[in-house]
Amino acid sequence: MLTLYEFGNSVCCQKVRLTLELKDLEWQSVQINLFKSEQYNEKYLKLNPKGVVPTLVHNERSIIESTLICEYLDDIYPIPKLIPSDPYMKAQMRIWSKLVDEGLHEGISEISFSAMFREKMKHLSPEQREIRLRNVGDPRRYDRFKSTFELGVDSQFVGYAIAAYEKAFDLLESYLSKSQMWILGDDLSLADINLIPYVARLNFLCLLNLWIDDKPHVQKWWTRVQALPQYIDSILTPMQDVEIQEMKHYGELIFPQIKSRRALLKVSMKP
Repeated sequence: MLTLYEFGNSVCCQKVRLTLELKDLEWQSVQINLFKSEQYNEKYLKLNPKGVVPTLVHNERSIIESTLICEYLDDIYPIPKLIPSDPYMKAQMRIWSKLVDEGLHEGISEISFSAMFREKMKHLSPEQREIRLRNVGDPRRYDRFKSTFELGVDSQFVGYAIAAYEKAFDLLESYLSKSQMWILGDDLSLADINLIPYVARLNFLCLLNLWIDDKPHVQKWWTRVQALPQYIDSILTPMQDVEIQEMKHYGELIFPQIKSRRALLKVSMKP
């Protein structure tokens, strides 16, 4: 039995759920409420010492890190194959895994935090806020969250996030311009799956068009993604209406600032 310890509106969990659904596997969900700090529960920390979601338990063994979980699932359940067999194409797939893990993951965290979670934290007492920040457990993440809480979209870390998405969407348009349906060709792979939740979050925040209005190949890719039944089952269905409305509301509030910062960034990035 596969057991996924997860939180519905986590991009990392969405990535794993999408992989599970595409492989049509049987699995059970155990919800870990991040807003109630259940990820720091002593029992859960035995499964995942980092205190993050998701965690997959298979044959009484824990696998952590969403990218590694997806690769593990493809090794154990290779039909349909989501990792290319060709070594070169496999390396290309992992370029996208690194792009997500080393740039977009922190990026979407900062954009989401500046839009929604910052407002929620404002309603906490200073003591409660400090407890939440201390629970982060990583000095770098602490600095990022503290900066984004204090400065919002003006934080340097939100600027880094905008730059990471700028590069990612330019690269995605380049890959897809080779008359192919998916990032690595005509077959869906973990290159797409790793990226999809991070594009979906921008879409929920009503920010996606800032990046893809001038990218016709990315637009067609995104239309294909949204038509996947597994996208609906793994990302849309688990989310509550109130979460969708919150993301839309808060995303629209920061839209002008994100648009302005992106425009300035594009000027500075020109050769």
